[in-house]
Amino acid sequence: MTPVRAADPYAAALRDGGPLYLRRHGEPVRPLDLARWCAAPDAADDTMLARCTGPTIDIGCGPGRLAAALARRGLTALGVDPVPAAVARALAAGATALCRSVFAPLPGEGRWAVALLADGNIGIGGDPGRLLDRTHALLAPDGLLVVETDPQDVHERFAARVEDDRGTHGGAFRWARLGTPALTRLASAHGYTVTETWTRSTRTFASLHKAH
Repeated sequence: MTPVRAADPYAAALRDGGPLYLRRHGEPVRPLDLARWCAAPDAADDTMLARCTGPTIDIGCGPGRLAAALARRGLTALGVDPVPAAVARALAAGATALCRSVFAPLPGEGRWAVALLADGNIGIGGDPGRLLDRTHALLAPDGLLVVETDPQDVHERFAARVEDDRGTHGGAFRWARLGTPALTRLASAHGYTVTETWTRSTRTFASLHKAH
């Protein structure tokens, strides 16, 4: 997961390490797995990477572990993230990455074979339907969207912010949580067919083919 707006605690943690949390109004904080985002791909990540068989755009790439891994495998891959500190780390990891919102113009629109939404990034912008429409425009006619879903059967949209363990926080941004059942219900209305779902190491995923 990558916060949609740059937050000072997130940038500081990317640089210096330390715990991070997602805060929703009136609810306890939820820990964010920054250490995993900054580490090498794990076994669950490998299940996503195995489905990337052509040029891939990694949306909300964060520190770039997936885009860098694809580059090491000899695939064309572009990471996209709006947070400069995350993009700097992705570049240092060997990824090709661009500091830009997914909703801004991007290279290769309509020609990407695969789009990745890992680490809960189906929540970017707080409107999964809008994000599905955007990825549909980015993909080639026979393109594949690989999504990491929420392990719970949930579909919710909310405002949140990132905090560190001292309570320092960045600005509010819109986010969403979407489980596999909710994604399946949304897919056809946004030009997709869900063709595969799976679980690995308590993480849940789905593959969606762009409908003709």
